[in-house]
Amino acid sequence: GEDVLEMEVDERARVGLFLAMQYPSEISGVTNADFLRSSINARREEGDEISLMKFIRQMDQKMEFLEMDEDMAQRYLNEGFSGGEKKRNEILQLMMIQPKIAILDEIDSGLDIDALKVVSKGINEMRGEDFGCLIITHYQRLLNYITPDFVHVMMQGRVVKSGGPELAARLEAEGYDWIKQELGIEDETVGEEA
Repeated sequence: GEDVLEMEVDERARVGLFLAMQYPSEISGVTNADFLRSSINARREEGDEISLMKFIRQMDQKMEFLEMDEDMAQRYLNEGFSGGEKKRNEILQLMMIQPKIAILDEIDSGLDIDALKVVSKGINEMRGEDFGCLIITHYQRLLNYITPDFVHVMMQGRVVKSGGPELAARLEAEGYDWIKQELGIEDETVGEEA
């Protein structure tokens, strides 16, 4: 395997990594369409860039699938977007760029139920043999629409419990105290050694 920590951000993207941040940055002067086409072409060989017509057709299809307004393509990247628009836009990027591995950091944060369903639909559409996804969430509600293959619980900066969807259901019902008791963890501060 390759050590991605030694790579620059653009190198990570070229090898197929994707990160949807909880609070995506606004980039004035760069439209969604320009950003997406440049991102797709950055992963392709020189001379094999996506044609404008193919790009527009794919983008239109994906935006319709994600129930996004057509004008989103020409708006500046995340500028003035609502929370739900930002999250849908992250999933649009995911679907257009087609990475090998995606990290979705609290993709469900701040979404109403309708937006949550649409975002989940986009993530489920990506599922397949050639795609892996790490979803970071604090809530079971997202898992009502996306069935995880694995569930991992992190405390103190490390994975302390792993299981399947039943683990997420138990956490929703009982909270985290039972894990702390089971492992003798008194301080659950994330990222710090006990």
